[in-house]
Amino acid sequence: MILPVVIWYLIFCYLPMAGLYMSFTDFVPGKGLMGLFQGKFVGLKWFQKFFESPYAFRLVRNTFLMAFYSLIFGFPIPIIFALCITQIRSKPLRQAGQVLTYLPYFISTVVVCGMINNFLSPSTGIINQMIEFFGGTPINFLGLPEWFRTIYVVSGSWQTFGFNSIIFVAAIMAIPQDLYEAMRVDGASKRTIIWHLVLPSIKPTVVLLLIMACGNLMSVGFEKVFLLYSPGVYETADVISTYVYRQGIESSNYSYAAAVGLFNSLVTFAIVFLANRTSRKLTDTSVW
Repeated sequence: MILPVVIWYLIFCYLPMAGLYMSFTDFVPGKGLMGLFQGKFVGLKWFQKFFESPYAFRLVRNTFLMAFYSLIFGFPIPIIFALCITQIRSKPLRQAGQVLTYLPYFISTVVVCGMINNFLSPSTGIINQMIEFFGGTPINFLGLPEWFRTIYVVSGSWQTFGFNSIIFVAAIMAIPQDLYEAMRVDGASKRTIIWHLVLPSIKPTVVLLLIMACGNLMSVGFEKVFLLYSPGVYETADVISTYVYRQGIESSNYSYAAAVGLFNSLVTFAIVFLANRTSRKLTDTSVW
């Protein structure tokens, strides 16, 4: 039963790693896969070109900031929601709240971006209509660099917080009821129970998921950024993944794009390694 999964990982995750060699050569596209190993070896030429380009700092900054803001504002929300939803005694009401918050996760990214464009349209968007109703001036949200990160983070948190809370809800529900009853007998309030029982009980789960989330700090979702950004907001919206797409697919600079992508992967690995090591020292909880 596990064979299809193994085959999928071999074909789509491990086999493409051979293409990393492209980062150190002058790839010859016309020769197909054979051109991967027939190109002239150039060492760190493409990495040096990227670091010397005027876009390097901007790309790393934008990628890190958008992922960092998503982590800071998006990671605690599922935990808070899980704490709130598990305190609802009515089972039908609790299930209805969970279902309603899970649904946005299953909406296609293309549809979500279409909704964002419609809601934030300067002429017909409901947000600008409300601004005009209260006497304000319409704002071209998607055309102003200073608004892009806010839109990206808020829409991402709205779409994923319900689904991401599933693990935290399961962890909270796994806490033995005897512990709750013992604390209630001792006169503990709900706030005390949450602070001294629930949060310490789910701490290992929170730490493990935080380490895994750190692995995405340099892997900002390509689809949403690509569908929402425009040249006018490159200053704050252009990230490494979209730059790699433009260089590799649109400009056919395959070796250069591969080098930038490899640099991104190495930075991601370093962040995960440091986060795991720090967690192991501070909390005795780690992935490995």
